[in-house]
Amino acid sequence: MRDNGRMTAPLAPSPAPPGTLAVGPYPVSPPVVLAPMAGITNAPFRTLCREFSGGKGLFVSEMITTRALVERNEKTMQLIRFDATETPRSIQLYGVDPVTVGKAVRMIADEGLADHIDLNFGCPVPKVTRKGGGSALPYKRPLLRAILHEAVSNAGDLPVTMKMRKGIDDDHITYLDAGRIAVEEGVTAIALHGRTAAQHYGGTADWDAIARLKEHVPEIPVLGNGDIWSADDALRMVRETGCDGVVVGRGCLGRPWIFGDLVAAFEGTGELARPALREVARVMRRHAELLGEWIGDEARGVIDFRKHVAWYLKGFSVGSELRKKLAITSSLAELDALLGELNLDQPWPDGADGPRGRTSGNNRVVLPDGWLKDPYDCAGIGADAELDTSGG
Repeated sequence: MRDNGRMTAPLAPSPAPPGTLAVGPYPVSPPVVLAPMAGITNAPFRTLCREFSGGKGLFVSEMITTRALVERNEKTMQLIRFDATETPRSIQLYGVDPVTVGKAVRMIADEGLADHIDLNFGCPVPKVTRKGGGSALPYKRPLLRAILHEAVSNAGDLPVTMKMRKGIDDDHITYLDAGRIAVEEGVTAIALHGRTAAQHYGGTADWDAIARLKEHVPEIPVLGNGDIWSADDALRMVRETGCDGVVVGRGCLGRPWIFGDLVAAFEGTGELARPALREVARVMRRHAELLGEWIGDEARGVIDFRKHVAWYLKGFSVGSELRKKLAITSSLAELDALLGELNLDQPWPDGADGPRGRTSGNNRVVLPDGWLKDPYDCAGIGADAELDTSGG
């Protein structure tokens, strides 16, 4: 079928509509959240995703480092600029030092910089875990508790949520302990990526862990994350795990229209988008233009857009030379000319869904020296362990 020139396909039968998710005072209906992704979920990308969803859902900023925010780092202050139409405004914070996290949260609350704060305990990349942050941090139970306490106590009326992984590796699983600590410290909701830090983005996400966490912390909403490549995957995750909502990360790379699919799926009101290449090219062009407007420099916007090209074109027939040229564009005029060389009449290809972005797995997690010796020994972690930059 076609809808406004876009190929569509019927949705699988929807289960009974799940309940409305609430993040503090903010209803999230349908219960769909854009995962914070460094270098990806900036204001332009969030705008695209919200346009396809009709403004429904929750869209979280890329990672903001608490030290950089407190120091009012120029890049960081740019990253926390929200479009006037974004409601609620959601910031994800990364921090290792409880005092610095508390200062950053108080700054956000006092200056009205956001409406919702999410804390990053899920990032597996070495530059974060080697400082004891991200997915490494919940292993240190007292440190996790101290950070959550400082965040919640300084947030005022702002809801504080957290995103985490199962643990560091199969021998150091932390998510159930972390979930109880979160409840005790007043966290509003938890998102669980069903992988360990060691898995990075490889293998298959453990949805059973999401179900176990939901049973373990019945007091607050639990959101599931991992291997949601389509609206049907999201419905299946809710059905199989009993989670209160879904968090979509790599599944939206080059596919911002998935948020329209998710609204249609959860509300049972529409069909899946299956855009022809002509429509995909239009979205690509708009994405690059939005980036240039946000950065204030067309060339830099197009250069930043390059990372998205392969994701948008996955599955379509595009020659290797043209792909190479698209990956080195530096102006909207050049991008327009190259997009015009595509066979824009190509329909949505079979197999265009599925893994995109990072897929590496089974990597050794880079940790501070002696990190795993004692989960209750937090000596040596302080303000100097904070990263001083935000985003990717």
